[in-house]
Amino acid sequence: MLCELSHERYLFMACVRRGGILPLAIAQQNCALNRPLVSKLPNTGTTIFTVMSKLAHDEGAINLSQGFPDFEPPPALLERITHYLNAGYNQYGPMAGVFELRQVVSDKIKACYGLSADADAEITITPGATEALFVALSAVVHAGDEVIILDPAYDAYDPSVRLNGGVPVHVPLSAVDFSVDWQAVEDAITPRTRLIMTNTPHNPTSAIWDASDIASLRTLVSRYGLYVVADEVYEHIVFDGCRHESLLRYPDLFERSFVVSSFGKTLHATGWRIGVCVAPAALTSEFRKLHQYVSFATNAPLQYGIADFLRTCPEHYLGLADFYQGKRDHFARLLADSRFRLLPSRGTYFQLADYSLVSDAPDVDLATRLTREIKVASVPVSVFCEQPMDVRVIRFCFAKHEDTLKEAAARLCGV
Repeated sequence: MLCELSHERYLFMACVRRGGILPLAIAQQNCALNRPLVSKLPNTGTTIFTVMSKLAHDEGAINLSQGFPDFEPPPALLERITHYLNAGYNQYGPMAGVFELRQVVSDKIKACYGLSADADAEITITPGATEALFVALSAVVHAGDEVIILDPAYDAYDPSVRLNGGVPVHVPLSAVDFSVDWQAVEDAITPRTRLIMTNTPHNPTSAIWDASDIASLRTLVSRYGLYVVADEVYEHIVFDGCRHESLLRYPDLFERSFVVSSFGKTLHATGWRIGVCVAPAALTSEFRKLHQYVSFATNAPLQYGIADFLRTCPEHYLGLADFYQGKRDHFARLLADSRFRLLPSRGTYFQLADYSLVSDAPDVDLATRLTREIKVASVPVSVFCEQPMDVRVIRFCFAKHEDTLKEAAARLCGV
């Protein structure tokens, strides 16, 4: 009724139908009681990262669950941030992001991937990568559009699709090595398929894509006219000499893509919530139409400081893979005598561990028990899947001090 009549006319008619004119306050109260809240995400609870980090805090456990370092950002970066905080750069920045940072990102993209991205028209700074992912999806997904999601998948993808009226179509990765079954992806495409979510290096599995994956994606994007939202927040954390296959390397893919990355992951500062979306001008225009009403602008002094640091210290991100590979290998050596079987970690700062020799309990139960009993928190992988996978694995974050990893491993080896 309210969608057809003005609120006041609805109240008046409701009163008349009840046989008289009720006081307006009573009519308004009755009207409100007849409009219960209907959830837009009825099957969504609190994110696993919040749940496990709170449990770790409550239990006094070592938190290897949520993906954040327990060490500080580089001192040179903190100095630059402090400079701008004290130099009067504390008001709104431009909606698209501080130009100095957008230009540094453009230069970095050119050096790393060979793409000349226009700092004015194709690069947008956002308050975190998750906001960028949501806005990118919102820019192209309409009610009834289908979006392909590869499971296990970062838990923000599915609700972001649903909030835009889209239909998530989950395609499982291989239970052996978490590779993409591209034939299964193509089989899932229908006339309603609008977009595919990609994620490499992959959270939560630590898998990475190679040239054959890119070739398959290029074929499907061309054949079916798909858009792509590419989650590349771990772009600089790829191990064993492998190359990060960014969509920014491929002009045909870039023309249909929003490529999202994270300064928080690159700079050991996840709490700063600074992300970036790179897309061709036409897509960026649509992206910014939404971005300006979701957050409008991003923290200004942080942007200026990050711009200075990236310009003067490129060795930081260029050395990030070796830095984290050292931590991966250190953690693996510490767990060599445990009953956990470590799966290959080819990127990110996460390590999957098969616990089949430890327990036959569901991964959620085991992760909870380990947090409470030995005080080491992990993340169960099943929560990232629409349908259960035939694996028994939990995920650890090794972006920690060596002593933190040593103590956690000692406890895990005692299980």
